[in-house]
Amino acid sequence: MSDEGYFGPESIFWQVNQEMYSLFGGARALLMQAAHPLVSAGARQTSFYARDPWKRLIRTVQLQLILAFGSQQEAEATADRVNKLHQTINGIDPVTGLRYDALDLDLLLWVHATLEESTLLFYERTVRPLSPAEREQYHKENLVSAELILLPRDHVPPTFPEMREYIDGVVKGSDLLLTDVALEVFDLMRGGPVPWTVKPVWLFIAFAARGTLAPELQDLYNVTWDSKRDRFLNANLAILRRARPWLPDRLRTVRPAAWAKRRLAGEPIDLIGMAREARRQL
Repeated sequence: MSDEGYFGPESIFWQVNQEMYSLFGGARALLMQAAHPLVSAGARQTSFYARDPWKRLIRTVQLQLILAFGSQQEAEATADRVNKLHQTINGIDPVTGLRYDALDLDLLLWVHATLEESTLLFYERTVRPLSPAEREQYHKENLVSAELILLPRDHVPPTFPEMREYIDGVVKGSDLLLTDVALEVFDLMRGGPVPWTVKPVWLFIAFAARGTLAPELQDLYNVTWDSKRDRFLNANLAILRRARPWLPDRLRTVRPAAWAKRRLAGEPIDLIGMAREARRQL
């Protein structure tokens, strides 16, 4: 039998993450993650990411897609590479003077939680509303992803509403800070250098990312937001939702999901290799 990976086509995790519009959540999550100075400290240390928030975004999205649609071996191999990289990222944050460690469970939780919430937010705004039971199922299935990146499930809020409460607590607390790394990420969201292949849609994705942030984070980033912008965003997200059923599959479904379906049909597919090639094109 073909390896469905850790999820499979019947899982809510697969159904949500296969949607192209769900990827919009990655930009919002990156803004939220960069606002945490100790997450930013790790990004600052990593020369691979230095001065290139676009690479940070692509790597985050790629990890989520391979965990969702790769075989178990591909998911484990990808998570193992990320975990080994994280082992080397630690030190003293020059901004806060605090120690940071990419394997710190609280930092892993912040990254995990912001991506989960942002992915679901854009799925619901552009595809369809989820029932509380479906959100809860996604949350439970996503615990597998957490464990693969060394975040124990007992360190994750046990329910989706509690996850949202945790995020709200961090956002309303005193931990978040506008650092140089956060400003670099925000510059990307204001139209900074992005590959030409995504420029036609990037300005709207970045606009939607800024517009769906909590007011406290909008204030942190000095985002100018008002009812006119909010109406414009809501109208365009509604247009995307109404247009989605009429779009061809290649514009609705992410390529890794299509590749995974081919693998399940018996074709030999190297998802990691194909994902690397797709990333080089960006």
